Amino acid sequence: MLTYLPDTDEYQPINEVPEGTRTLNISGTELRRRLKTGAPIPEWFSYPEVVRILREANPPRDHQGFTVFFTGLHASGKEAIARALQVALNQEGGRSATLLLGETIRQELSSELGFTRRERDINVGRIGFVAAELTRAGAACIAAPIAPYADARRLVRQQVTKSGGFYLVHVATPLEACIKSDRTGVYQRAIAGEIKGFTGIDDAYEAPDDADLVADITKTSISQIVHEIILLLERDGYIGDR
Repeated sequence: MLTYLPDTDEYQPINEVPEGTRTLNISGTELRRRLKTGAPIPEWFSYPEVVRILREANPPRDHQGFTVFFTGLHASGKEAIARALQVALNQEGGRSATLLLGETIRQELSSELGFTRRERDINVGRIGFVAAELTRAGAACIAAPIAPYADARRLVRQQVTKSGGFYLVHVATPLEACIKSDRTGVYQRAIAGEIKGFTGIDDAYEAPDDADLVADITKTSISQIVHEIILLLERDGYIGDR
């Protein structure tokens, strides 16, 4: 590791500097913090070309992409929250916010798939691929499928975090409330046996144990849930003053 000697304007290996010599240095932790936040890096730290390359390879958080991935039962309110979050992020300005709704993805990307576990995992994997590409491009992505299985959700997290932030939001609205609020009648058809393999009725929903936020619209308003997500993004530096 090199350290800077201001009295001679040169760099030397830190273990070769004579005792008592005045040195200036930035720890690796502090350097990562400055890169993440966009804070200035002193001119003496390294050559301008090196600092430029470091900044290009490590853009500050508010220039990195992220994905907010909702999971929950049908009619749990996750799509309403996702739409409200998109509006809030668009109001923040500075980056695009793309919305990937479960039914839209089914129609546009996965129309040939059924609802076996394997096919559901393939569908979620496609959502993960799109989310990862948007994240890598520096965009904000909001995905809201049912995504009932933990392994598929875990793979999406792994894909996205290679390029930016990932937040899993479990919309844990109770099944009874979902059935009551369902306007399409699919729950009643599933209960009657007209639809087979319906999540929450005769197919499992694996509630996540790694959610970054757990929400229930029977207890918390949509606006408050969106506010809590915004606070997470602000805390980690993905949105805020530019």
